[in-house]
Amino acid sequence: MKKHHKRKPRICCVSSSGGHWEQLQRLQPLLEKYDGFMVTEKTQFEAKLAKYFMKQTDLKDKLMPFKMLINGFKALFIWIKERPDFVVTTGTMVAYPFYILSVLFRKKFIFIETFGRANMPTVAGKKMEKHSDLFIVQWETQKKHYKKAIYGGCLY
Repeated sequence: MKKHHKRKPRICCVSSSGGHWEQLQRLQPLLEKYDGFMVTEKTQFEAKLAKYFMKQTDLKDKLMPFKMLINGFKALFIWIKERPDFVVTTGTMVAYPFYILSVLFRKKFIFIETFGRANMPTVAGKKMEKHSDLFIVQWETQKKHYKKAIYGGCLY
């Protein structure tokens, strides 16, 4: 009789730097309870909890398509190596490749809308809500902007 060893669910927590990263770090206890890792952008600021670093970019960056292509390949490498079961993000551009991979590989995708937008939706939130398995907002007022949103309270 074969013994089947069930592995703990793997969680990939990914976000851009700054406030998104500050919020995401609040989920560190999840990574201790389960099995997981964090991904963020490479900046001049130290991100001790991150295991992987992506190229920093935004919509106004002229090199954004090139950087997103690089990030896409990096995300695929990370995906193959780590094999996450869940992707959790607070946004933004750095999360898109992981969002796409979670859809392609049919893994659970959890989006936590940023605390910084109490009265308006974000571009990332609007785009990623469609395929999210769980869409959490940190303000009650954010619920009106999204069909799938549930209020989860703030991460701070």
